[in-house]
Amino acid sequence: MTTSGTGLRRTLGVRDAVIVGLGSMVGAGVFSALGPAAHAAGTGLLPGLALAAVVAYCNAMSSARLAARYPASGGTYVYGRERLGPFWGYLAGWAFVVGKTASCAAMALTVGAYVWPGQAHAVAVAAVVALTAVNYGGIQKSAWLTRVIVAVVLAVLAAVVVVCLVSGQSDAGRLDIGLSSGAGGVLQAAGLLFFAFAGYARIATLGEEVRDPARTIPRAIPLALGIALVVYACVAVAVLAVLGTDRLGHAAAPLADAVRAAGVPGFAPVVRVGAAVAALGSLLALILGVSRTSLAMARDGHLPRALAAVHPRFQVPHRAELAVGVVVAVLAAAVDVRGAIGFSSFGVLAYYAVANASAWTLGPAPSARVVPVVGLLGCATLAFALPAGSVAVGAGVLAAGVAAYGVRLRARRRTE
Repeated sequence: MTTSGTGLRRTLGVRDAVIVGLGSMVGAGVFSALGPAAHAAGTGLLPGLALAAVVAYCNAMSSARLAARYPASGGTYVYGRERLGPFWGYLAGWAFVVGKTASCAAMALTVGAYVWPGQAHAVAVAAVVALTAVNYGGIQKSAWLTRVIVAVVLAVLAAVVVVCLVSGQSDAGRLDIGLSSGAGGVLQAAGLLFFAFAGYARIATLGEEVRDPARTIPRAIPLALGIALVVYACVAVAVLAVLGTDRLGHAAAPLADAVRAAGVPGFAPVVRVGAAVAALGSLLALILGVSRTSLAMARDGHLPRALAAVHPRFQVPHRAELAVGVVVAVLAAAVDVRGAIGFSSFGVLAYYAVANASAWTLGPAPSARVVPVVGLLGCATLAFALPAGSVAVGAGVLAAGVAAYGVRLRARRRTE
């Protein structure tokens, strides 16, 4: 169905929606997040991964229930607005747009670092321009490209797991599970690893472009999350078995280092290509999600209303996509945002805290409220367990958004 002017075309089925989610989750995070997480958690890496998965599952189920009820672009921005009130919807949308814009720049720079380290910023900008053009051409083109990217990345990750586990350097004794860095280290690792799970939000933010959303979204979100968890667990076990906790914690490129340690250095360039392709997949899906949330906020006047325009031919929010592309390109050209993973995690955890609070209002049955309560408490705990710098910057940006909302609300009341 096509609605001219303001509506988007519903073209995505369950398989396409799962692929979009996987394109976000099974992305650059698995190539880069394991090292910092191991450094934070020590022998608590695998418990940290499990904790991140539990919180992600709660968030996913809350998001699925809400998306089936409100199948519109914008995700938790829409859910918070409808269930809790305009302010909470705005806060969720602000946290998502700001945090994920930083993630876009980080993914673009990851592409540059793997493809051409000496010209990382230039390659990053080129990647942003190219993928913005793909998104501009319509959601089906984006879904098709994401399908190709996911297939390549899964093949590379499967090869890494096999190479590591069958090598003579693999030692099950390195899978020591404990709390060498204490509970705080496990929580911090879970917060960092959550960054790699957060891609299922793309499925919800594309709610206006999914066929039969009441059926498709609740099926697609847990499917995508389950596949990603299995992939991450296999990769983490394989890499730990070769490198051990200490070496993994200090590895700049954990998967490439693991295949070298496994005695197959010739496979390292393939891993680098896989990492670049994975980052492209994450960047593609991130731009999709940020532009759709920007569209929803623009419709309500929280962002310039011009961004709410939908292209009459391609049925995409073309102005929002171009605006997001320009901002991300500028960031990728001007700054080093490799440290943005913590800031992005803080923003996304705040976003999902609103999602869980919104889901809590959907049903009075205790069984329907346990998941959002666990998800809400998990989001708050992981957000404030992140590195202090990430918490400070994230809280400051959220506060700035709240101040802007207050100023705009006061100005609107004066004109009424």
